Parts: sequence; structure tokens; C-alpha cells
Amino acid sequence: MTRMISEVYNAFRKAGVPEDDARQAAEALSAENLATKADIIEVKRELSVVKWMLGIVIAAQILPLLRAIGAI
Repeated sequence: MTRMISEVYNAFRKAGVPEDDARQAAEALSAENLATKADIIEVKRELSVVKWMLGIVIAAQILPLLRAIGAI
């Protein structure tokens, strides 16, 4: 079950937000749905690996093409 911040929920309800919308917004802002600094660092690390892999794949496709046209 998703946790929610009751203070946020109560504030939304006092502001006139419908119950379902207030509940969904409070659940979205709960700590379990927020990324931590460690999460962001891990994603950056994974993206750098993906970038290197993509570079290798592009080079593996372009080099034979350049050899075929005599550029290398």
C-alpha cells in the first residue's frame, strides 16, 4: 500500500481539492516515490555506460562503411 503525507493531504482538502485528487497528490509526494541523491548517481553511472556502448556500436557500424568507400 502506498504511503502518503497526511499534512499534504489535509492541506489539499482544506484548499477544496476533491478527496481522490488530494490522496493521489499526497501519495505522489511521499518519500517512497522521491529519488534520493544515491538514486540519481546510480542513474548517471548507468547512463555513462550506455553512452560508451552506443559509441562502440556506432563505431562498429561506421568503420566498415568508411573502409568500403576507401576513406580509411
